[in-house]
Amino acid sequence: MSGAHFTLYSHKTGVNGWKIAIVLEELALTYESKYLTFDKQEHKADEYTKLNPNGRTTLIDHRNGDFVVWESDAIILYLVNTYDTEHKISVSDTKQKYEQLQWLFFQSSGQGPYYGQAFWFTFLHPEKIQSAKDRYVDEIKRVFSQEYLVGGKVTVADISFFPWNDGALKIPAILGEDFALPDAYPALAAWHAKLLQRPAVQKIVTE
Repeated sequence: MSGAHFTLYSHKTGVNGWKIAIVLEELALTYESKYLTFDKQEHKADEYTKLNPNGRTTLIDHRNGDFVVWESDAIILYLVNTYDTEHKISVSDTKQKYEQLQWLFFQSSGQGPYYGQAFWFTFLHPEKIQSAKDRYVDEIKRVFSQEYLVGGKVTVADISFFPWNDGALKIPAILGEDFALPDAYPALAAWHAKLLQRPAVQKIVTE
């Protein structure tokens, strides 16, 4: 692993991997990315499912098998609970910790699946079902959130949401060619712009 703390198993178009990479960058943890190829079913191969029985990305392997964590928000919690001792991108107050946790749970159970289904019904479903697409696009608009989710600062809650929002905004076919974020959600547009200015975020979104 060339001395890196972690191997990050991801996919080049998989936004869950991006949010893990941003957290690793924010905490100055060294890692190398191993991109799985879905066409070759590498995420279903025995070598990978021994590490992640769910056969999905994302996963981090700590120092060549010493400790493996899969599921993106579980990985985020492991990273901040273990390495963010100064609470650079997390909170220390007990009540705020639960607020941070509830947003992470909502991101993994709400935002991610909604966005994924919107993408599926826009591009991949064999039949064009406008009502299904509209349902999930409307859910995307519902989960667009306010500026800074917890503690009045950028935390892993914000980082967890950011790549999905960024991905949706870069694909006009999902939200509509005439969708303008600053007009529709000005607070979110400001939040998005501030996150986009962070060096760790810039490094990942421009790779």
